[in-house]
Amino acid sequence: MSSPSKPVASAEIPRHVAIIMDGNGRWARRRLLPRVAGHRKGVEALRGVIRACAERGISHLTVFAFSSENWRRPQEEVTLLMELFMRALENEVAKLHENGIRFRVIGDLGGFSERIQDLIRDAEALTRDNTRLTFTVAANYGGRWDIVQAVRTLIAEGACAADVDEAALAKRLSMTGEPEPDLFIRTGGEQRISNFLLWQLAYAELYFTDALWPDFDAAALDAALASYRKRERRFGRTSEQVQSAG
Repeated sequence: MSSPSKPVASAEIPRHVAIIMDGNGRWARRRLLPRVAGHRKGVEALRGVIRACAERGISHLTVFAFSSENWRRPQEEVTLLMELFMRALENEVAKLHENGIRFRVIGDLGGFSERIQDLIRDAEALTRDNTRLTFTVAANYGGRWDIVQAVRTLIAEGACAADVDEAALAKRLSMTGEPEPDLFIRTGGEQRISNFLLWQLAYAELYFTDALWPDFDAAALDAALASYRKRERRFGRTSEQVQSAG
């Protein structure tokens, strides 16, 4: 496994890493702290993972910050999460820009306050031309919602059944124009995708870890990358075909 301070060779890393950041609440509970303390610690962990991805030459990082199902959580926690999201947008975007990182948000932004929507638009505009790393936050997002809104867009554009194929649908999904994830990571010990990037994860390598998100650091990322390097990505071909092409 690579040292956290040593970048992984570009040929051995995924272009796009997608992460479900699970375990903030359990991290706090084990320390007899309120759940929001875990979420705050999770923001610190995310800051470190963004830096580690950029240092290792990963070009795209997408994280699941708030799902469309998370509105079902206790109102107090939802309010605190929205406050934390707003503060992160206010305090972190300038640092991302200074480091050449492009910032995007995907999801149904209409569910957020006008203040948060304004901050998102400003952040995306400020960082639009940055190329070191594209950092995407999925917020009020669901994979099923993503596919449905793409179909609705096609219908609104007047498409008929003959016009609908994978390419047409993919162009109208939230992640259009971005490479599909090569590596999916979920922390916290759960082993499911939870309605995250359902279309885009079709051929991703899946990596699950018991580490709670606030404890996930550069070394933990390197462990995931080490696992990824051992995988054989066949995309429907045989091992012999892959080896022959390689």
